[in-house]
Amino acid sequence: MYRILTLNNISVKGLSRLPRESYEISSESSQPDAVLLRSFKMHEMEIPETVKAIGRAGAGVNNIPVDKMSERGVPVFNAPGANANAVKELVLAGLLMASRNIFPAMQFAQTLEGDDATISTAVESGKKNYVGREIHSKTLGVIGLGAIGLRVANAASALGMKVVGYDPLISVENAWRLSRNIEQAVSLDHLFSQCDAVTVHVPLIEPTKGLVSKERIESMNDGAVIVNLARGGICDDEAVLAALDSGKLSGYVIDFPNGALLNHPKVISFPHLGASTGEAEENCAIMVADQIKEFLEDGIVRNSVNFPEVVAPRGSGDRVTLAHKNVPNMVGQISTALANAGLNIAELVNKSRGDYAYTIIDLDGSVDPAALEPLSSIEGILAVRHLTGK
Repeated sequence: MYRILTLNNISVKGLSRLPRESYEISSESSQPDAVLLRSFKMHEMEIPETVKAIGRAGAGVNNIPVDKMSERGVPVFNAPGANANAVKELVLAGLLMASRNIFPAMQFAQTLEGDDATISTAVESGKKNYVGREIHSKTLGVIGLGAIGLRVANAASALGMKVVGYDPLISVENAWRLSRNIEQAVSLDHLFSQCDAVTVHVPLIEPTKGLVSKERIESMNDGAVIVNLARGGICDDEAVLAALDSGKLSGYVIDFPNGALLNHPKVISFPHLGASTGEAEENCAIMVADQIKEFLEDGIVRNSVNFPEVVAPRGSGDRVTLAHKNVPNMVGQISTALANAGLNIAELVNKSRGDYAYTIIDLDGSVDPAALEPLSSIEGILAVRHLTGK
């Protein structure tokens, strides 16, 4: 029986992927095999030594002590792409709201009073203050062509926009899925210089801080719009405010309000709604539950943020999995330890990612757990698991 600790409400559709006959799911488990969560902050939490995996039903993992878990050999899983459609739709909504002055127009409409004739007269008199621009034929720059950016680019192109994309690390799979109408920018400066609107879909890391800078904003077309539903800090707030005041930017759409931007009339703020749909929550829960199940039952690592992806079909014998440091001769030491125990390797898969690596070994037949004890004494081994044959 596997024990799962939930730190937030997880969609029933996701939890249903874990069969009740072999999984015990509770919000109070003291010795869990795995943890499922959404936004719960784990940094101050004492994480039980029994935990073998952590699953975040979402994309970001800044609420999880990933470095500490890596040193314990605990994979941290997330659900990349599961909420991509929800974010894509909000990006397009924000772009349309900013381009057509929908928010201030709504505020104006809500102030109207009087009988129908009076309201009609006020509407015809006031609407001229909210003339917007169509997005059709305008140029949109999409920075980051991952799961979300890819969908935004394709959808905007389908709406008649000229789309320019920039992502030097785009995957082969996403490149194949990108509409042939999407043009490639050779640099970020090249992208900004062409655009009537820009949307960013990159993580907040040191190289992306202030990516939307004063100089890049100034190179955009007059009256441009910026949509940032990724993270605060990617845009230079002071530069954005100055450009809004000067008219260089006509709108800024964000998903994380802050005091400097909140009350500006040209800023549209959402309260972190990017992935806040029932469908997205279900999709994230299903994806991460499936990944936790694969790992616990078969040792498979898929969509981990701290260990490499290692997928290997099960043989008939026992399986041994090892999380370890990515150092020379590790596989040799593991193989020697198994040979000294009289164990024959049927299949071996080893992959690395940065400072860490993960190895799956299928053995011929079953094995006494005591024979595997020498593996844990190898320097650099972080976690060893023994999975009996199916």
